[in-house]
Amino acid sequence: MKYVLIIGDGMADDLVSELKNKTPLQYAKTPTMDKLASLGVFGNVLTVPNDLTAGSDTAILSIFGYDPKDSYGGRAALEAAAMGIKMSKGDIAYRCNMVTFEDGRIISHSADSIEGDISDSLITELFNNAEIKEIAEKASIKIYPGNSFRHIAIQGAGKTGEASTETKQVLTKLTPPHDNLFKPYINLLPTENTENAKMLRTLMLKAHEILDKHPINIERKAKGKLPANGIWFWAEGEAKELPRFSDKYNKTGAVISAVPLCQGIGVLIGLEKIIVKGATGELNTNYEGKVEAAIEALKTHDFVAVHVEAPDECTHNGDLKGKIQAIEWIDSRIVAPIYDKLSSADTDFKILLMTDHRTLISTRSHANGAVPYTIYDSSKELNTGLHFNEHDASNGEYIKDGTKLLNKLFDK
Repeated sequence: MKYVLIIGDGMADDLVSELKNKTPLQYAKTPTMDKLASLGVFGNVLTVPNDLTAGSDTAILSIFGYDPKDSYGGRAALEAAAMGIKMSKGDIAYRCNMVTFEDGRIISHSADSIEGDISDSLITELFNNAEIKEIAEKASIKIYPGNSFRHIAIQGAGKTGEASTETKQVLTKLTPPHDNLFKPYINLLPTENTENAKMLRTLMLKAHEILDKHPINIERKAKGKLPANGIWFWAEGEAKELPRFSDKYNKTGAVISAVPLCQGIGVLIGLEKIIVKGATGELNTNYEGKVEAAIEALKTHDFVAVHVEAPDECTHNGDLKGKIQAIEWIDSRIVAPIYDKLSSADTDFKILLMTDHRTLISTRSHANGAVPYTIYDSSKELNTGLHFNEHDASNGEYIKDGTKLLNKLFDK
């Protein structure tokens, strides 16, 4: 038996008036998703406990079977693992987004999905600026370019490997930029009365002052693009050790994603990280490359996870048309070819298809609540007659604890 997990990030949503009071999943044309839902076990699953903030970090940990209340040390630490960054005890990791400020507000959490090479160049030059460098060195912060709008900053251990004074404190509470679009950013900066919070705040304000005048951003504005005129620290956390996936399930596996967060969770639990050329985490990702990589991975592994970020990014960008397109492409360019290729192979297989959390086009941010899932078993087809969307999922089987989902896939 071969096992495939397909995650369409942020596909689940609320009813949208522009779609005649349908959700994007109801409105989109998804014949293969609907087929799997009609022939498999189908229902809703609560991937994130209601007392935790909904996000891919907590949701994907839960999906892989790791209780986020025990296993979650912070999103940035997971992404650092994906980049091969070694963290010492006491180090703190931060996500450092390139963002766009306009009229005192955050108007884009990704600087309009800025190109990776330009983003890397800007962040590198910024942290070589004398003023920024002085503040960063005082705060024991080192930046690691991420080849997208997503960069990682590590604060703490010096040459001795001992945690710095600044990190021996409660983590500074920071705010996700994508959940606070079009809000005055001055109210969202760290406000704690600690030296660390003051330094992070100073870095963010000084960076905006410098980047707003940068020639690259002046050129971007002239071309009608959003400038990457700010940085935003968030997703603070310390590294945690997690039990191995192979020990937990007696299965080998791989993870395919363009997003460092998902890659990092995979790395920490011992899954093989597979990088697909042209996979971007955006609508224009390499769908066919991910399918090819997944089928190849199943030649040597029992399990492969395929994660597609596009619906979530489109929603954060307020792009309803793009979200629908992303859902339809996941159906036609990920789910359908994987199903077809495995169906033509001489082996039984199971596909777990789901979204990790709800992302609402109305707010452009994540939301708590159960999300649709289906488990299709090629050796045991059912006949539910349901379609893969939020409404039909509410008529199916409900799983209250998302950490039990892979046990269900593996019949444990």
